[in-house]
Amino acid sequence: MTSNEQIFNTLVLPYLNHAVRTYESGYASVADIDAAMRFGCGYPKGPLTVVDEIGAAEVRDRLAARYAETGDHLHQPADLLEKLAADGRTFADEAAAAGAGAAPELKHDITRVGVVGTGTMASGIVQVFAQAGYDVVFVGRSQDKLDGVVGYITKNLDRAIAKGKGTEADKEALLGRLTGALERDALADVDIVVEAIAEDLEVKLELFRDLDKIVKPGAILATTTSSLPITKLGEATGRPQDVIGMHFFNPAPVMKLVEVITTSATSAEVDETVRALTAKVGKVGVSAGDRAGFIVNLLLFPYLNDAVKLAESGEELATIDAAIKETAGFPMGPFELLDVVGNDVSLAIQKELHGEFGEPGFAPAKTLEDKVTAGELGRKTGKGFHTY
Repeated sequence: MTSNEQIFNTLVLPYLNHAVRTYESGYASVADIDAAMRFGCGYPKGPLTVVDEIGAAEVRDRLAARYAETGDHLHQPADLLEKLAADGRTFADEAAAAGAGAAPELKHDITRVGVVGTGTMASGIVQVFAQAGYDVVFVGRSQDKLDGVVGYITKNLDRAIAKGKGTEADKEALLGRLTGALERDALADVDIVVEAIAEDLEVKLELFRDLDKIVKPGAILATTTSSLPITKLGEATGRPQDVIGMHFFNPAPVMKLVEVITTSATSAEVDETVRALTAKVGKVGVSAGDRAGFIVNLLLFPYLNDAVKLAESGEELATIDAAIKETAGFPMGPFELLDVVGNDVSLAIQKELHGEFGEPGFAPAKTLEDKVTAGELGRKTGKGFHTY
């Protein structure tokens, strides 16, 4: 029987190491890495805060012991751990040295927002902007789908009213700010478009080529993709400087995080406007560059994949789930979370990370592939790692 501490060392330490390397590489700031995992995953603390609490030297030593055991270079302590330990510095010191920076300001006049898509993510994003007082034009492929968006939002608002949050008058005012449309031409005059259609590169490229023709010059074109190259979407238009990622998390009205993803072509004004807009609609924005996984998926999915590999070695799923909740304080164990996310989604993300980074340790666990082949996708099919 593996102890809780061993499970923590096997699963959580590599996640902490990965977070340190992500900061060390210059990809994201200490504050943004910690905020991403707190607000994107509901973790009580960000990974770099956890390293500070355990101590850089202790994390380094425990990782070194894992590395000696496994030979997996993902367990090799990040160089920065050694440096912090030697200098007696912490990630809190690193964050303080970087400074908070000035609050972002809107560099574009944003009054009308366009949303493309009618699924759960798109519907949630429509609600987020309308709740913040924006007029929203949303485009779908059929009247039924447009009605579905209004139905989703109405249900959410009715639920809030039942809990004493908001009134019927607030609801009517919000619904009055919505305009559904069947044609993309309805987006001609919006100041920003956020697309939330299928995660399919060809489908999104076609959309961006079309938006480039339809939407007024100077308007921002944003994508909610969690995995596709935003640079390619920008290149499909004549305005790559206006293309940016706004990765919301489901359900968008509830989840506080938005990953704001810039490409090398995105203008500084567009970046600042989107960060300011994110704050204005009540979300926590974190900044990162255009590569697979951004911050949250990059740190989350290798940890989930490692959990599957640990189970393959004979450890009980329930034991792993319980140990992680107890030792790390995560709201869900890895298998509970995999079943909520969907094993098909998890496998697709893990394959993307493996493809982009070429890390042997990122290769999808065989059991994850087997679950998907068997159609055991998690809660949505009634069976995944657990049975529902």
